[in-house]
Amino acid sequence: MSSQIAGVLQLLALITALALVHRPLGDYMAKVYSSGRHYRPERWIYRVIGADPAAEMRWPAYLRAVLAFSAVSVLLLYLMQRVQGSLPGSLGFSSIDPDQAFNTAVSFVANTNWQSYYGEQAMGHVVQTGGLAVQNFVSAAVGMAVAVALVRGFSRSRTGELGNFWTDLVRGTVRILLPISVIGAVVLVACGAIQNFSGIHQVGQFLGGPQEWNGGAVASQEAIKELGTNGGGYFNANSSHPFENPTPLSNLFEIFLILLIPFALTRTFGRMVGSPKQGYAILGAMAVIWIGFTALMMWTEFAHRGPAFEIAGGAMEGKETRFGIAGSSLFAVATTLTSTGAVNSFHSSYTGFGGGITMLGMQLGEIAPGGVGSGLYGMLIMAVIAVFIAGLMVGRTPEYLGKKIGTRQIKLAACYILVTPALVLGFTAVAMALPTPADSMTNTGAHGFSEILYAYTSGANNNGSAFAGLNADTPWFNTTIGIAMALGRFLPMVFVLALAGSLAEQQPVPTTAGTLRTDKPLYAGLLVGTILTVTGLTYFPALALGPLAEGLAS
Repeated sequence: MSSQIAGVLQLLALITALALVHRPLGDYMAKVYSSGRHYRPERWIYRVIGADPAAEMRWPAYLRAVLAFSAVSVLLLYLMQRVQGSLPGSLGFSSIDPDQAFNTAVSFVANTNWQSYYGEQAMGHVVQTGGLAVQNFVSAAVGMAVAVALVRGFSRSRTGELGNFWTDLVRGTVRILLPISVIGAVVLVACGAIQNFSGIHQVGQFLGGPQEWNGGAVASQEAIKELGTNGGGYFNANSSHPFENPTPLSNLFEIFLILLIPFALTRTFGRMVGSPKQGYAILGAMAVIWIGFTALMMWTEFAHRGPAFEIAGGAMEGKETRFGIAGSSLFAVATTLTSTGAVNSFHSSYTGFGGGITMLGMQLGEIAPGGVGSGLYGMLIMAVIAVFIAGLMVGRTPEYLGKKIGTRQIKLAACYILVTPALVLGFTAVAMALPTPADSMTNTGAHGFSEILYAYTSGANNNGSAFAGLNADTPWFNTTIGIAMALGRFLPMVFVLALAGSLAEQQPVPTTAGTLRTDKPLYAGLLVGTILTVTGLTYFPALALGPLAEGLAS
């Protein structure tokens, strides 16, 4: 019982901390993206890249800038890995194989950070800090920029202009992500995380053989890994490694970093559209799903029956004793309901229902609160769908924030929500039908199917966490998951920006007595129901074959 109480206290502490920073951080980010002032370091960056920060962009130009920047980022990160053996600070590691270099480059640029390699045994200091850590910043800033562009689509009228991508990218990095990451890194160092550039050294004898570890700029990468909802660990054990996440306090702080910006962006949204209540409605829907999933996860992991589980106080397999079931459950839900993908426990070792909860969290679109930027624009897409459904119920033309949701808008929203299910279910079906991918599964039956389903769910939804038990370092998985990550990240952005452009061109319609109030709890409830119905049922047959079948059989 004491463990359950500790879990509830951790959850309450987390909610309190997020509530305290919600308003000031949300207001600050609204000012950042609305300001007409450019700081001197920002002007230097604009000069170097040849961008005009004052130039407004319509949605096709904004999209081209997003895709061009991301394509160049993939190429540079790929080349860094391919020539790693010739770089200083490589720690003697050789260059990365082409298929794995492609997978990793796409992964970090897409804010997925899927890793099919042992970080401490494959990547040197230059690639870790100059390649992967840099992408942790800019990939998160890209997601925030796209979200802000959609918000401008709702707030502007009779113009197709959505702002300037380069300005949004630089400001998100310099004014938001960088300063918070510096503070976060200092806190993590104070908690015991390491921060150095030491080489490989022997730390003792384990299981009859020597144990070797290398150091690294771990705390600084850990801070932006969580803050930017990236998830790539410096070490293979990720946030279960004591160098990355040494104590229960650091564990709670990392969960706080994961949720910080996605929840605060709802306040930014409310301020930028001129109605904080609209932001609170979105926040309420996110919070209901997050708290509900957390409660379900703790219940299934604490209450699992069996002699071994009862002696351990719950399902402790695959969990660190210093975090326990409560800290592990909190982390698992936070990382799969966002696009973070960091793990402090092995999700494959969770109960059947617990593993299903982690999968469903990603399959909802990671919108509660979702990734940095991607969570907000994903939730706003669902808000459009919810308004459309409400309009059908009462026989009125649906409107959201004074903008009519017509044929073009609903088609774009529908395309957005269909992209990731098509990728996840399509690739999973092919992988299960072919003999070679099936050879990578450690387990058979329902759990083996869950391994494959989880891998493509994680990749296409830009999460990056793994179910474990699956050998994904093969040409098939490196290539197909890489494709799923790229399409799962950038195809939805096409529809988001096209929707933003169409909304910005509209003239607002006046509010009447028949207008659906989208700033009320009733609408927040409708939004939650829409999310669970539209996206959850899409995956129900697949979940029934995997985690649900396993959970019912246990």
